[in-house]
Amino acid sequence: MRWLPSLVLLIVVATPAWAQSPTPVSYRVTFPAPEHHWLQVEATFSALGSTPLRARMSRSSPGRYAVHEFAKNIFKLDAYDSEGRRLLVTRPDVDEWRVDRHDGTVRIVYQIFGDFPDGTYMGVDTTHAHLNMPATFLWAIGLESRPIQITFAPPAGAGWMAGTQLYPTADALAFTAPNLQYFMDSPVELARLTMSTFEVAEAGGRAARFRIVAHGGGTQADVDGLASLVARLVREERAVFGAFPDYEPGFYTFILDLVDWASADAMEHRNSTYISLPGVRLDTSAGREEVLDAIAHEFFHNWNVERIRPAGLEPFDFTRENITCCLWLAEGFTQYYGPLLLRRAGLTGQIPIGIVADVVNGSGRLVRSAVEMSEHGPFADAGVANDVDDRSRTFISYYTYGAAVALALDLSLRDLTGGRLSLDDYMARLWRDFGQGAATPGLVARTYSLADLRTTLSTLTGNQAFANSFFDRFIEGREVPDYAHLVGLAGYAFRRVAPDRAWTGPVTVREEAGGLRIGRGLASREGLVPFGTPAYEAGIDTGDLITSIDGQPASLAAWIGLTRRRAGDMVRLGVMRRDGTRAMLALTLGSDPTVQVVSKEAIGAPLTTAERRFRETWLTTKAR
Repeated sequence: MRWLPSLVLLIVVATPAWAQSPTPVSYRVTFPAPEHHWLQVEATFSALGSTPLRARMSRSSPGRYAVHEFAKNIFKLDAYDSEGRRLLVTRPDVDEWRVDRHDGTVRIVYQIFGDFPDGTYMGVDTTHAHLNMPATFLWAIGLESRPIQITFAPPAGAGWMAGTQLYPTADALAFTAPNLQYFMDSPVELARLTMSTFEVAEAGGRAARFRIVAHGGGTQADVDGLASLVARLVREERAVFGAFPDYEPGFYTFILDLVDWASADAMEHRNSTYISLPGVRLDTSAGREEVLDAIAHEFFHNWNVERIRPAGLEPFDFTRENITCCLWLAEGFTQYYGPLLLRRAGLTGQIPIGIVADVVNGSGRLVRSAVEMSEHGPFADAGVANDVDDRSRTFISYYTYGAAVALALDLSLRDLTGGRLSLDDYMARLWRDFGQGAATPGLVARTYSLADLRTTLSTLTGNQAFANSFFDRFIEGREVPDYAHLVGLAGYAFRRVAPDRAWTGPVTVREEAGGLRIGRGLASREGLVPFGTPAYEAGIDTGDLITSIDGQPASLAAWIGLTRRRAGDMVRLGVMRRDGTRAMLALTLGSDPTVQVVSKEAIGAPLTTAERRFRETWLTTKAR
């Protein structure tokens, strides 16, 4: 297999000058018992003077917006001075360890458990170690700007190599990082990796270099075949912005963890992405499509969010949740472009249009704007809590909501300017104004605010009124764009799913003794009745028991039978609340507003010349 010599040749490069600066923080990682899913870290902090060392674990991770208590997995932590004398360690906080008396050097040795390989956590076993850095490494308060050196010592005979965006050295298992921000954003996969590389020519004789490193999923030929498809995709993504970013270590790395026991996830990083898809096989078309779908989204992030970066995420604060106004753009616009660019590259037939129905049909838009959905991210993004939440009716993911906003803006710009401008031009302008330019590795030179995004749209179009209206109504406000008109420009149509069907709302009912229980059970309190539905207006909600329908015992057949009545009919419901009290409620049936988006061809209507031209301009390749 080619992976061993290729990987070694690629990483034997000169160590950057900053890595030679004095007093780096150093880590050494060993694997005494990988079968028990833990590893050992030796972290050395030197040139401390007499200042107490305050070492801590992170509580959040780049690309995630909620809090994750990584300190919980550390056990058996000890500290030593430069002579190997054991030092007293105190625990002033749940995620902090303090060493007061030392000789200027503190070496902390700890063991940490991990068996959850995904984009947020870490996982160790006899076949590999996936290390998300905030979940693995403690760091020292006050030393965040110091360079970092790290060496891995895999189990004897394991044959592990490293896939990472960390800066390579002459030692294939030793790496550097310029500072804590870059280090924490640089996941590492240690395993018997299969690797494929390719280059894409840039202006001025330059070439952007790419690596795919895979743990599981197929043979060398399978990984090479995937690489040829990814090469088409990255060219299409570059066409939106005009150029690739400068990849500081000299390359961009796609890290694939395709073993059966991984946890499905994908996470963007500055010069890499980590994708875990359990059991996906690269020798099948379905497997390749699944990987490409993840790559299309995550690679777009190396412009949008990694370098075109919203205020609130920069510099990333590892000690708390990070909140920003603009995940609707950072994540949502990326969600829109993933399938769009796969379509332009000829790698899929799908288009990013179905998300419109999810927003139009969702009740969350009645109470939260795109900005407010973004600000709710720390609670929704794998946030952990024991109580009941109401997101089923108050929240639409900023991925979905933002993708619908992106579609609206893209088609609106094309409509407004007769095809002269599109969302591609808006993203390219954001890249020029906020993404390009020299910055410390791991950081950006200039973040954007919500006001900046509005100003950029005004400047691009030369139309302040359009920019203000779009932001006021659809981004900061809760109105829905005229999607029927917009998708109609490309030969698609809004269609009511069941216009003649009477409607109570998407209400979950469960038949039990005595009637119909709203929701999935009183203990879980799942299945809240959505806002704006006849059932909500009638006053029923999760936990209620419907005992009668128009004077007859409530049954599932009777409830389903309501859909055959007329909109406007009133139904009398006998209800018993969870405390045993009874009420008689009036429910006025509505007309089912649920919509879907279909192509005109699917409903037997031919495309006009203008619709066909609009669709082709929108969906066809832009890559050279």
